[in-house]
Amino acid sequence: MSNINGKWQQENSYDAIVIGSGISGGIAAKELTEKGLKTLVLERGRMVKHIEDYPTMNAAPWDLPYGGRVPKDEIEKHYQKQSRTGYTIQQGHKHWFVKDDEHPYTEVKRFDWMRGYHVGGRSIMWGRQSYRHSDLDFEANAKEGIGVDWPIRYADIAPWYDYIEEFIGVSGAKEGLPQLPDGKFQPVMEMNCLETDLKAKVEAKFGDRKITMGRTAHITQATELQKKLGRGACQFRNLCMRGCPFGGYYSSNAGGLKAAELTGNMTLRPNSIVHSIIYDEKTGKAKGVKILDAETKKEMEFYSKIVFVCASAFNSTWILMNSVSSRFPNGMGNDSDQLGRNVMDHHFQTGASGKSDDFGDKYYAGRRANGIYIPRFRNVDAKTKRNDFLRGYGYQGGGSRTGWQSLIAEMGFGKGMKEQMQEPGQWSLGINAFGEMLPHPDNRIMLNKEVLDMYGMPTLTMDVEIRENEIAMRKDMQASAVEMLEAAGLKDVKPYDRGYAPGLGIHEMGTARMGKDPKTSVLNKWNQVHGAANVFVTDGACMTSAACVNPSLTYMALTARAADFAVKELNKGNI
Repeated sequence: MSNINGKWQQENSYDAIVIGSGISGGIAAKELTEKGLKTLVLERGRMVKHIEDYPTMNAAPWDLPYGGRVPKDEIEKHYQKQSRTGYTIQQGHKHWFVKDDEHPYTEVKRFDWMRGYHVGGRSIMWGRQSYRHSDLDFEANAKEGIGVDWPIRYADIAPWYDYIEEFIGVSGAKEGLPQLPDGKFQPVMEMNCLETDLKAKVEAKFGDRKITMGRTAHITQATELQKKLGRGACQFRNLCMRGCPFGGYYSSNAGGLKAAELTGNMTLRPNSIVHSIIYDEKTGKAKGVKILDAETKKEMEFYSKIVFVCASAFNSTWILMNSVSSRFPNGMGNDSDQLGRNVMDHHFQTGASGKSDDFGDKYYAGRRANGIYIPRFRNVDAKTKRNDFLRGYGYQGGGSRTGWQSLIAEMGFGKGMKEQMQEPGQWSLGINAFGEMLPHPDNRIMLNKEVLDMYGMPTLTMDVEIRENEIAMRKDMQASAVEMLEAAGLKDVKPYDRGYAPGLGIHEMGTARMGKDPKTSVLNKWNQVHGAANVFVTDGACMTSAACVNPSLTYMALTARAADFAVKELNKGNI
């Protein structure tokens, strides 16, 4: 498709184009517009306006059909893969997830790809745990000869972590751990009595282990900037995945996109499926993007001086793969043959749980949308070095007390059951490990032109598996969980490994990695595509290693850093 009408091209030209409106895209939109750039944000899915388009945000359990469950035949028809988590497809939030029959992909080995195509993307449904990578993470590849070296270190990104934490609002406690750097935190949420007891006993027995509250993107004390955006403190409803009308947790809809909208410099265009990036052979730069309008099915072109690719790791890589030219016959930035390779996730679903006979006179108020966190304590230093696996893992979990819901499956009626319902049940606590997955060139995604989606677009084929290092780590993840819960005096401690397939952590990353050498990487230290200096990829695709912590905070920090660099370079005339 070619557009030679000068007026049409002028009307469809912007200073910047951002592809995607989720965690990374929202920050890119905010930063670019606040720096004065007229910015077009392209979102492949439908419009979702903050508050206005959260249909189940205040629904009570009895307001949802089928008791909140989705009928089996509907799951089998539309959500076979999206339902693999066990929690994504429920009446309260199934509308945020794609239908697998409309957006297929192919698995050489099982891969659980959870997706949400709408304005705000998965920032509406994310887990909100927000942790910094440390130099232990940024240096690991180089020290161990794994993959390639990160082109940055913690000092390069630390100021941007500060910046993002203050903007989004992260509650947490400072612990002084080098493997988990402290940040700019709002007041920490409280542990309950069982969690506090676990913390005291585990830390007393294991000098190298710490238990803290999860660092989560929930406002506990709103700043003036957050109030200006219409955001308030978390209400402890724990209905986050439905969309938060209070803006208590961070989403792109309530945060980055809202800030961008207030500048007057953003044009947000939903239902715009980016097909490819247009490369100008004469200038050696991108000049815009091609899209398919999801409603009219018409192809269109939009032009800009810089392009930020923030469509989520696999979709961003799909766009680069689909952006072919005589300069990039195998996909934009793919001189290294690393595009689509080095898929990583966080492997989990193993840990332990136990019960407590203590604290029968204690309970808690509200539904805290957060839990405890046990930071990495393996392979941190010489004392904690393991010989059976590299890297490490952390635990997320929490304690709770069963309530009236425990009686739903029991036979009962009348006065006796009513009285029993007023008495809370036993305390229990569980911890679930999240482990680092090493980059491997044969863990990859590939463009599949034989299987097309509902728009006639090529799809992806996944060929990813966990390997020896992750398998060895999982044994220790389970054993250490049992060890800690037993040390805390919990009863009936049970280990578990529920099985894991890549993708289930919903932290897919690494398919267009950063690096120092164009021969072995797709992006440089500023997230620029090698060979196309005005194209930036700042979502999970850019990751060079995974660490063992939730990655979204790092995506946002890298995005803000890259946007700052891009605007400065644009103003200098370098891109």
